[in-house]
Amino acid sequence: MLDEQLIPARAQPLVRSLGVTGVLFLTLSVTTPASSVFVIVPGMLQIAGTGAVWAMVLAGIVCVATAFVYAELSSAWPVAGGEYVAVTRTLGPLAGFVMLGVNVFNNLFFPPVAGLGISAVLATIYPGLPTIPIAVSVVGLSMLVAILQVRVNAWLTGIFLLVEVLALVAIVVLGCGDVVRPFGDFLLHPVMPDLGMLVPASPASIGLATSIGIFAMNGYGAAVYFGEEMHEPARLIARTILLALVFTLLFEMVPMIAALMGAPDLHGLVVADDPFGLIARVRGNDTIAAAIAIGVVVAIVNAVIACILACARFFYGTARDGSWGRPLDRWMAQIHPRFGSPWVGTLIVGGVGVACCFLPLTLLLVLSGTGLVAIYAGIAIAAMVGRRTGATDHALYRMPLYPLAPIVTLFALGYVVWTSWLDVDEGRSGLIMTGIQIVGSAAYYWFVLRRRGGWTATIPGDAA
Repeated sequence: MLDEQLIPARAQPLVRSLGVTGVLFLTLSVTTPASSVFVIVPGMLQIAGTGAVWAMVLAGIVCVATAFVYAELSSAWPVAGGEYVAVTRTLGPLAGFVMLGVNVFNNLFFPPVAGLGISAVLATIYPGLPTIPIAVSVVGLSMLVAILQVRVNAWLTGIFLLVEVLALVAIVVLGCGDVVRPFGDFLLHPVMPDLGMLVPASPASIGLATSIGIFAMNGYGAAVYFGEEMHEPARLIARTILLALVFTLLFEMVPMIAALMGAPDLHGLVVADDPFGLIARVRGNDTIAAAIAIGVVVAIVNAVIACILACARFFYGTARDGSWGRPLDRWMAQIHPRFGSPWVGTLIVGGVGVACCFLPLTLLLVLSGTGLVAIYAGIAIAAMVGRRTGATDHALYRMPLYPLAPIVTLFALGYVVWTSWLDVDEGRSGLIMTGIQIVGSAAYYWFVLRRRGGWTATIPGDAA
């Protein structure tokens, strides 16, 4: 009975309708640079002050290395399952399913977390808005939009992306319109807040801010989830990933530097909860600040749509590989006859997201863990093993200066793990939760999937 329930569903293929531009729009929407600037970067400023500039440079170097790894593996296997497919093909099915299991949590919890965060942004304009109804509405409507044809979603997210880029451009214009301090000071004499004053930034503060910056830039690897809907993905997907990272670096670093250069009160800016809203009000007015806040809300909604799109395709890949048993595999592998989207999987992902909106935000953050660390480590090791065994020899893209990129990635992740463990309140609990996810995924593979003779990641005929 169990064996019959675990027979892989015969999945219909996804429709190839996207080029580099469409996948780039979707990937940048997952990366959501405006949300990172307005939500994550303030934490970097509070920790490292102007040392956040060095932190972003260092984080950028790490992300370039990781992007090279993503590009080579995605060129070898441009498949909707993403990272777990590459890990399975290089490290074996047990490691691959562990990667799959960690990614389930990494993908499922972002939409409700982002939806719950919208109320905090809107509170600067409309105080007292109900948090849960807004989150449910955002995730629910995003789910319905994600059912549409992926090409339509690519252009829709592209329009939303333009709005969030305009919000970032406004910050750059306001900051550079009246420069108070030169850029060179941030590199030669970085300072950080301490006991109500600015003191020289410490290497430890810059290092901690660097680990935050790596998370802020994450998302460029999401291009692989759309690989089966892209024309010539083996040739073009690496270019898309690297372009997504270049734009992410540009959109996140330049506004931060402009705000620091133009802030009349540097200490007040770096300790503020909303430093970019502050610069908008000081250098502009309340109307401009409100318009920028709306742009940030649009960015978050755009990210939720793009994340549901990517997550639905990830689950489509897992269903094709027979990961969950019937009827889930059969449902999530179904393709809409008109839109060409994995529509049932999209409804399931969105439905779980809506249900999670009723959970406390702190619980969702704990459950999410620090899965990005495990994912980056997994693909870095997969890239090195793939080179050694020849599993990735067919990839049309080869990372430069190998093995520098995966080594840099693993070294940086070691530092992130160390700093996270020292953070007793959040970082350590996140690492523990990721460890539980790894153990649980390994147990599911060993006691369920292995019983029917094994499990592996399949490669569609046109992507082989």
